[in-house]
Amino acid sequence: METASSQIPAISVVAPMHNEAGGAGALADEIAAALNGVDHEIIMVDDASTDETVETLKAARTRHPQLRILRHEKNAGQSRAVRTGILAARAPVIATLDGDGQNDPADIPALYEKLMDGGDRLAMVAGERRGRQDSQAKKIASRAANAIRRRLLNDGSADTGCGLKLFKREAFLRLPYFDHIHRYLPALMVREGYEVAFAPVSHRARAHGVSKYTNFGRALVAVRDLMGVMWLNARARQPGRVEEEG
Repeated sequence: METASSQIPAISVVAPMHNEAGGAGALADEIAAALNGVDHEIIMVDDASTDETVETLKAARTRHPQLRILRHEKNAGQSRAVRTGILAARAPVIATLDGDGQNDPADIPALYEKLMDGGDRLAMVAGERRGRQDSQAKKIASRAANAIRRRLLNDGSADTGCGLKLFKREAFLRLPYFDHIHRYLPALMVREGYEVAFAPVSHRARAHGVSKYTNFGRALVAVRDLMGVMWLNARARQPGRVEEEG
């Protein structure tokens, strides 16, 4: 069994959870297995679930003492849950993945290596799903939305909805926060002057629970969010290199 480290971990894995009792424990097991040998912590953020998610996570913590469980009093959505986990994280590098188990934790080490080898300006490596295990309607809607967003924001991302992303915590904390920010992280990183890279990752069918979104509901907020990020980009100014005079 892993033992909790008193040192600052190399990586904090953050997963938002809402009514994921069926798969929460298995996901914690997979994350721990994928990062075996790497000093890490796992932060599961329960977004006011009404099922047995927290109890399932507590059972998983007996197997993995590096698992931390945070709980929202009120449901606040995926972006807020992710941010809650990042604010609580101790590591300089954050990995995020969806709590529904469709992202494969086994992809984390490759993205971590790519981030660490990328130099100071590389702040994020974002996953791009291959072989998506979603309905045809959802895949068509996602492709259309990504094409529109990529054209308007010029962020280079072909799959901004992929929950599996690795980034430097310090860079994230520089970004303006708003609901649904998790879908615009590549564009906002570029806006802040950072470099973003992309890497293919696998995608799995949902084995437990139900999707929290519909295509129609996602589209309603996407237009407003897109316009907001376009405004933020238009108002951005970069100072170039910053130096302190002696």
